[in-house]
Amino acid sequence: MTPPKKTTIPHQDGPWQYGEETKAVHAGAQPDPVTGARNTPIYQTTSYVFDDVDHAADLFNLQSFGFIYSRLTNPTVAVLEERMASLENGRASVCAASGHAAQFLTFFSLLDPGDHFIASRNLYGGSITQFGISFKRLGWNCTFVDPSDPENFRTAVTAKTKAIFIEVLANPGGIILDLEAISQVAQDVHVPLIVDNTLATPYLLKPMEWGADLVVHSTTKFLSGHGTSMGGVVIESGKFDWAADDRFPTMTQPDPAYHGLTFYETFGDFGFTMKARAVGLRDFGPSMSPANAFYTLTAIESLPARMDRHVKNALTVAEFLQSHRKVKRVSYAGLSSSPYNDLAKKYLPKGAGAVFSCELKGGFDAGVKLVESVNLFSHLANVGDTRSLILHPASTTHRQLSDDQRDAAGAGASVIRLSIGQETAEDLIHDLDEGLSKV
Repeated sequence: MTPPKKTTIPHQDGPWQYGEETKAVHAGAQPDPVTGARNTPIYQTTSYVFDDVDHAADLFNLQSFGFIYSRLTNPTVAVLEERMASLENGRASVCAASGHAAQFLTFFSLLDPGDHFIASRNLYGGSITQFGISFKRLGWNCTFVDPSDPENFRTAVTAKTKAIFIEVLANPGGIILDLEAISQVAQDVHVPLIVDNTLATPYLLKPMEWGADLVVHSTTKFLSGHGTSMGGVVIESGKFDWAADDRFPTMTQPDPAYHGLTFYETFGDFGFTMKARAVGLRDFGPSMSPANAFYTLTAIESLPARMDRHVKNALTVAEFLQSHRKVKRVSYAGLSSSPYNDLAKKYLPKGAGAVFSCELKGGFDAGVKLVESVNLFSHLANVGDTRSLILHPASTTHRQLSDDQRDAAGAGASVIRLSIGQETAEDLIHDLDEGLSKV
């Protein structure tokens, strides 16, 4: 395992805070010391040679940093981990095979059977199922609350509560939460605030600047950006005091898996990341492949330019749909008519993302008809692609939820989710207009 670096890129004249575009290209990477290769290589290897027996023992005992086995660490993946920590202004990060795997590692590192966490009810449908059903089988209990009032999180806190989880830019409804206020609640009750920043990306929003303690991403989406590579990541701020009380024994008590090592005492401000990697990745194995890390690193280099284009197109398309006679409502925080427009200006001044929903006149059948009538938009279950994507959540991603849960999540029967890509905006409008003419 390699020790996490600080998030500034070294500068010949001393520490220098580089801009987002520069960090997206350079953070974590350097020319290969053996070959001089400028691009980060794909280290397609399972394991690494030890210097001697003592070196191997030190690595396995977490007394020395280095590479052991690619289930735990890989040089290509390590560059992506450093880049993500840099972009999110965090201390360290650990990558996983998917966004769901990153969430699993996060909660596994926090919770014991019988423990509890609180989540916004405005989440990706897969997260609602993971938290509300699958996690329950592990003895981890989740309470979903209406996030529009931050005090609802405080009311839901119990003696067993270990975290609050939110999406600031919620999927798929175009809802924005008051991050600063929710962060204050988390601080008051001393639990970490976990933010899924997938839809905003660190280019549009840095949750840790507003008090988040942990940030997770599905790197599959905008970070990978081209619909090629699965992945997830969890980043820690390094600022949460795990030892302030006895609420977090997984961090502050001796771990029998490492001869009584205490992760927070031993590793300090990157103790959570070490716990997730050394125990979670080791014992469950949801590792990111080096090839997927390589493709994601390459895509992140263009993230700022891509996000600027995404949000510009999204606003143009949302304005068109808002005026269409067959559209009942558009939920996009970038619109001046949105009740979340002020929060968008506060938290996402560069743009309110590129994923939003619209509600059609005509119910469930109208939604089905539109997704089957467009040509340029791809009908599939993903977001954050260079291509524009369309989905009917009630029949796909949110199908497993009840009607009430779908409505609460902004994914009712006639709701369409759009992920706006980088095509010519006029072409996207023409395609939607043609499709709506058949509804």
